[in-house]
Amino acid sequence: MAKSPAKSTIWEFLQSLGKTFMLPVALLAFSGILLGIGSSLTSDAVKQSMPFLDNTLLQLLFLWMTKVGLVAFIYLPVMFAVAIPLGLAREEKGVAAFAGFVGYATLNLSINFYLTVANVIGDAAAEKAYGVKSILGISSIDTGILGAIIVGVMVAKLHARFYTYQMPDALAFFGGARFVPIITVLVLGVVGLLVPLVWPWFAAGINGIGAGISHAGPFGPFMFGTGERLLLPLGLHHILVALIRFTEAGGSQLVCGNEVSGALNIFYAELACADTKGFSVSATSFLSQGKMPAFLGGLPGAALAMYHCAKVENRSKIKALLLSGVVACVIGGITEPLEFLFLFVAPLLYLFHAILTGLGFMTMGLLGVTIGNTDGNLIDFLVFGVLQGTATKWYLVPVVAGIWFVVYYAVFRFAIVRFNLTTPGRETDSRESDASDSPVPGTKTGHGGYNGEVILRALGGAGNILALDNCITRLRMSVQDMDLVDDATLKANGAIGVIKLDEHNVQVVIGPQVHLVKNQLQHLMVS
Repeated sequence: MAKSPAKSTIWEFLQSLGKTFMLPVALLAFSGILLGIGSSLTSDAVKQSMPFLDNTLLQLLFLWMTKVGLVAFIYLPVMFAVAIPLGLAREEKGVAAFAGFVGYATLNLSINFYLTVANVIGDAAAEKAYGVKSILGISSIDTGILGAIIVGVMVAKLHARFYTYQMPDALAFFGGARFVPIITVLVLGVVGLLVPLVWPWFAAGINGIGAGISHAGPFGPFMFGTGERLLLPLGLHHILVALIRFTEAGGSQLVCGNEVSGALNIFYAELACADTKGFSVSATSFLSQGKMPAFLGGLPGAALAMYHCAKVENRSKIKALLLSGVVACVIGGITEPLEFLFLFVAPLLYLFHAILTGLGFMTMGLLGVTIGNTDGNLIDFLVFGVLQGTATKWYLVPVVAGIWFVVYYAVFRFAIVRFNLTTPGRETDSRESDASDSPVPGTKTGHGGYNGEVILRALGGAGNILALDNCITRLRMSVQDMDLVDDATLKANGAIGVIKLDEHNVQVVIGPQVHLVKNQLQHLMVS
């Protein structure tokens, strides 16, 4: 809700941008649980060891869970493209979200136009060079989450500029909010023509990295594991992963008389070959086993550190979020729900995570562990490790994962406390030093137990609020006069803390019922 445009700072924009990620990330965590449970209970190994699960109705249920659990992973980029303008818009949020989808589709259609005119579509070699993939049914360049974020931010800026745009009387029907998706089509259509011009440079660089990794000896798996984590936020990791798994960059080997290239291809060929006595370390070093120290030990340790570093009164609020992330990571091999909790608030911790993931790959290879497949989760550990016999050295995984758990926990806890990092359950600014104090008892009689009238007066009244929004636990506002904001009254009426970012931007920490308080304030401001 906004009365007039307030000057936005970089701090405010980054905070707001980070807030928009939470909507798709929350779905990602839940989808990871569905996918992890469904896929594990439909595997042949599980059905053989627990025959009572091999029931038609149960298997259909588990298959359904697997299918619907894929929604967030298949469509994650478009969800970001929609969620970012939805979260950043202060008015006409529905229009902003609609324009986000329109912008993402337009970008890919425009890329498709360029690729078609340039005779890339239909040429297998050219499609491979550009990284062409089906995006929303469109043959386009897979720009991943990076492309979706760019689209989302551009659409949000276009929406803020044009949702009140006045057209001449003859074209008035196309003015206002209706103009936002129109200008979005034009702008993103032009941007789509530029993407193929720069993308080959990205692809060539990553191809070079892949070739270098395959010739780096024991450091190859380290470079691969670290690089894959670093590229993940940009959506470019799939190119590196595909190179190692399916091309000569992942090695070549004779299996049952056939020349096989690519680490995953080699592993599957050895798995199917009756004459194979074991799996090649040179291939499995790039596969599931390398992820297991970080996925089965490290990230759960980081989650525990974030839980212990949260304020005591907030731990119950974040427990479900962290537990769902751990389940998605350990059972489904889906790490984003946990990684996204610290990626944007503590990039150095993410760099540490990337390096430790790479060291996990190198350590498993040096120890001679041979567990293949792709996910690095508990299912891979059981099916491709334990069930394949002790020759895989699966018994070393819990040992290394335990060490990674301790290291992650210690480093994350030290860094979060030492540098006051904004992980879940903590305050975002050192100026909110009194936010941990118990709220002073006061009158709370509205929906959710909060008195909206008192809170509104403590904010200086409706006339003082220029813009009003909320994230998971906070009211986010731009105010005309910060001196009119009464911290003591706000805390006496349910606020956990008050953060004054600058002379116009303030955040009031409420908790999980913040949306109810925002609704009260919006109702009072228009009544």
